Amino acid sequence: MRYAFVGLGHRVQLYIDALLGEWGDTGEIVALCDVNRTRIGYYLDRIGRDVPCFAPHEFDKMLQLADAVVVATVDATHARYVVAALEAGKDVIVEKPLCTTAEDCAAITEAAERSTGRLVVTFNYRYSPRNSAVRRLLADGAIGDVTSVHFEWVLDTIHGADYFRRWHRDRANSGGLLVHKSTHHFDLVNWWLADTARSVYARSALRFYGADNACARGLRDRPGRAHGAPGLGTDPYLLDISADPRLKRLYLDAEHEDGYLRDQDVFDDGVTIEDNMAVLVGYSRGAMLTYSLNAHGPFEGYRVAMNGTAGRLELEVVERAWTPPRAAIDPTAADKAHAPGASERLVLHRHWSEPEEIAISSGAGGHGGGDALMLDDVFRGAGEDPLGRQAGHRAGVASVMVGVSANLSAASGAPVLLEDDGTRYAG
Repeated sequence: MRYAFVGLGHRVQLYIDALLGEWGDTGEIVALCDVNRTRIGYYLDRIGRDVPCFAPHEFDKMLQLADAVVVATVDATHARYVVAALEAGKDVIVEKPLCTTAEDCAAITEAAERSTGRLVVTFNYRYSPRNSAVRRLLADGAIGDVTSVHFEWVLDTIHGADYFRRWHRDRANSGGLLVHKSTHHFDLVNWWLADTARSVYARSALRFYGADNACARGLRDRPGRAHGAPGLGTDPYLLDISADPRLKRLYLDAEHEDGYLRDQDVFDDGVTIEDNMAVLVGYSRGAMLTYSLNAHGPFEGYRVAMNGTAGRLELEVVERAWTPPRAAIDPTAADKAHAPGASERLVLHRHWSEPEEIAISSGAGGHGGGDALMLDDVFRGAGEDPLGRQAGHRAGVASVMVGVSANLSAASGAPVLLEDDGTRYAG
């Protein structure tokens, strides 16, 4: 397979390194596309050879060189590249979220259903061993028919804050966290239940980040960005991107070309997304989901409780038990792989039985070995997977539609109804 890449930020390195390493026998990198030549230069150096490079307006020309395209651009631009690639009959691998609007969902669905190419949405959380264990237990009927799910996700002031200093802070780019981040979580629930949403009701607010909240808490005279700020090195909300050679090359050294600042202050007036969200979802077969996302927690992790006709299943994951201030300042110290206090626990409560702790087998690498499993599916093909972890366009659309419906409900105060397996608005 000949792979082309569009969008050369931080995330795409996972796929490029895969083809340069363990998955190198599955294909070759034949083209790169980005708005920024400095970022292109970083990946050319990483690849170690000349590769044809293109600007976004040359994307159609680049498609002529490739069998498949990896799309890792700003979320709001995904649909443009996904649709063009599918219409050219190319395979598409796209980062979540698939897109950010209902209109883009419809355009991608139409293109995917008439294309000879396949579309894969990379929901790496499906491959995490703990989440796969939940899917397996539910499919085996361990708690009977699921009646309700409570899902709480907490982003700490390292990871959570980062969405408010980069392009995600602008709703026009990301659709807000209910689309960009929660797409992962809505897809998990859809996948766990093997079901889709019929109704969505939500509330959301910006309560911690942004200029108004900072001012209300007495945080005044904030810098516009971290680089060169007097408080850099002591203020835990100012990220020193010069401390990480990769971030420095991808962003600090590249900003003269496109003006993109990777280290904006989380307390300035450019934030147009929310940091506290609550969603109520009704599913086609009757289950109910209560979901919350908080982006300024003192720890990072998630809790899921599922009630069923034969018992209850509880998953508690602590990805980082507390947030050392130095890790917030220094990007090289923020890795969660060996974070203090990290833990996971899956407990099955059957009716009339003592609780049973379920062992979770983890592998090497990101997300407990889940990233390697996902990359194997992406580059070698899914094969026979009883868990059905590889996600196509309908799964991508169904997860996005919960997020965009939640945004619409939060804005209007009214519930939003869905149909066609949760892939479009009802009516």
